Amino acid sequence: MSKALVVLKNRGIGDICVLTSSVHEISRKIGKPVTILAQKNTRANEIFKHDPHVSEVLDLDEKGFFNIIRKIKPKKFDQSYIYSDSVRLFLISKLSGIMNNFHYKFFSKKGKNFFKTAKEFTEKTLNTKIDPQSKIYCNNKDVEKAKNKFDLNNNTKNIVCGISASGSTKRWGIKNYIQLFEAINKKYNSKFFLAGGPQDEDLIKQVMDSSIGKNCTSFSKMSIAETIPIIAASQYYIGNDTGWGHISSGLGLKSLFLFMDSPPSAYGVYSKNISIIVPDGETIESCGHNTRGKDKISFEKVLKVALEQIN
Repeated sequence: MSKALVVLKNRGIGDICVLTSSVHEISRKIGKPVTILAQKNTRANEIFKHDPHVSEVLDLDEKGFFNIIRKIKPKKFDQSYIYSDSVRLFLISKLSGIMNNFHYKFFSKKGKNFFKTAKEFTEKTLNTKIDPQSKIYCNNKDVEKAKNKFDLNNNTKNIVCGISASGSTKRWGIKNYIQLFEAINKKYNSKFFLAGGPQDEDLIKQVMDSSIGKNCTSFSKMSIAETIPIIAASQYYIGNDTGWGHISSGLGLKSLFLFMDSPPSAYGVYSKNISIIVPDGETIESCGHNTRGKDKISFEKVLKVALEQIN
């Protein structure tokens, strides 16, 4: 029976979430869970913690070409799927004794659509069509604990709020979000979970110090694994194109993404759970890196779509 290593050479949490459908299809194809090799900062070990298609997650961050080989070789994989055009990763796989190594064409990924490139690679390699919808698994007991701890039920709208992002050009103004949360809460009794890390404490403080702060809980001191049951127990995501949004979508939440400096064609269209807003004058196809459109997304438009989604 085949034993597969899946190499995910990507930096972000969102990237890992987009690739879950490919990971699952590989597992189904070989009839058993796969091993993931991924960078630590992707939190792949937390995202795949309860995933029946993944047996373990290995850390790609260990320094040294041969250190990685020494980690992989004893496990005796007979095939690898490398979601990268890196020659280095191919050589690591080859020198680890893996006979069948599937990878992107070397030096080919630059400028390519992340989602489409991965989907086409998986389909071509496995000779099958895949459903690109991502899915993240969560322990049901943990979800029930989160519901009890935070009193999450259908009497309130429980909303994960992606106020963070990987850079300031990808963040809608925090004052806009505060105004948005206040407007939503006037119409629906709501609880807001502020999805951000320690580096977002200034943004979180501004929300907590506002009139809506009493309805808010911060994720900043929690691990990804701690937040996943809370997200799974919620109903909606509203926020920037960020890893928290992709986790929310993967857990089945109706998710409203604001794309202002990243490509929705690569990070939004893969999931039926994601609704997309782009800056005025842009389309899903035209919006991308360097669009710099955070000041061209109107509050009125976001409020209208958010209320439609919640309703």
